[in-house]
Amino acid sequence: MISLHRKEEFYQAFLEKNTEFDGVFFVGVKTTSVFCRPTCPARKPKFENCEFYLTAQQALLASFRPCRRCRPLSHPNHVPEIVQTLVEAVEKNPEKRWKEKDFKELSVDPSTARRQFKKRFGMTFVEYARARRMGIAMKEIRAGKPVIEAQLSSGYESSSGFRDAFSRIMGNAPSLTEERNILKVSWFDTRLGPMIIIADEDGLYLLEFMDRKGLEREVERLRHKTKSAVIPGKTKHTLSIERELDLYFKGHLTDFRTTIKTIGTPFQEEVWKKLREIPHGQTRTYTEMASAIGKPLSIRAVANANGANQIAIVIPCHRVIRACGETGGYGGGTARKKWLINHEKQGVTYLESNETCENSM
Repeated sequence: MISLHRKEEFYQAFLEKNTEFDGVFFVGVKTTSVFCRPTCPARKPKFENCEFYLTAQQALLASFRPCRRCRPLSHPNHVPEIVQTLVEAVEKNPEKRWKEKDFKELSVDPSTARRQFKKRFGMTFVEYARARRMGIAMKEIRAGKPVIEAQLSSGYESSSGFRDAFSRIMGNAPSLTEERNILKVSWFDTRLGPMIIIADEDGLYLLEFMDRKGLEREVERLRHKTKSAVIPGKTKHTLSIERELDLYFKGHLTDFRTTIKTIGTPFQEEVWKKLREIPHGQTRTYTEMASAIGKPLSIRAVANANGANQIAIVIPCHRVIRACGETGGYGGGTARKKWLINHEKQGVTYLESNETCENSM
């Protein structure tokens, strides 16, 4: 049963189209008999005409049908068909320099492609394709290929134009990249909204909800700390965390095995290590965490280290709450934090009940 206070909180999030609540609840609209996600762009009904549900299944069982505008049965920010088409086209020929006729051959409107990519990836399609070409050029240069050959193979006739474009995307000129690394960024849809994944061949460096405040600064700090270029793409660790996240959100995984790479101060590293020791389905207070690392007076510092964590869910900073029992802050939003805590508690109950059944057989 959802309390009146919680319903009022949900309704306000519905009015504001707050992405933090995507997947946390669904709204059944009595006047239209449809149910929506919190970010639905349709005109908002009055509070008294709304019913609130924690799952889409509950809304369906209450005889509401899915809204055609926000598509509540798909993942938040479901990848539009035009984006899928163009990403596949780039992967088939990543060195290609796109012209207007290329869009016409695919029956794609260039302005629509620009808008959809900007919304999805924070960059236009042309910028995406250019970044992909530059990623290949970076790999060729690091493998010993002359800069001029990498320049020509990525479609640049002018060396100055190539260097300018390279510097704009990679953060440095190609002649200075011998010791630089490549980090690959991709996006993964979850029921709580899309997450950004940054990894290389050594491990996972960043996993965050895409609407987290200050995410751009996080990525920039990571780029500088690792002296890396950040380009579109996936690694084996990207694919690993995608598989594990899918199982986690379905309630079938409690322990992440994907290799992670953290970059923090010794104190932060100590806190993050302790966070991973909190059992699935349990929580700890900031005070308990400070005591666990042998520094009981460092409660505020522990909270700051929690906030500096760049690998959400895998390093479970969402499992730390205030001593009074309140949820406390969370980079992905308190609504998501509450959902994650409840999701893990329900998962433990499910696993324990299964074990009881097996033991009684």
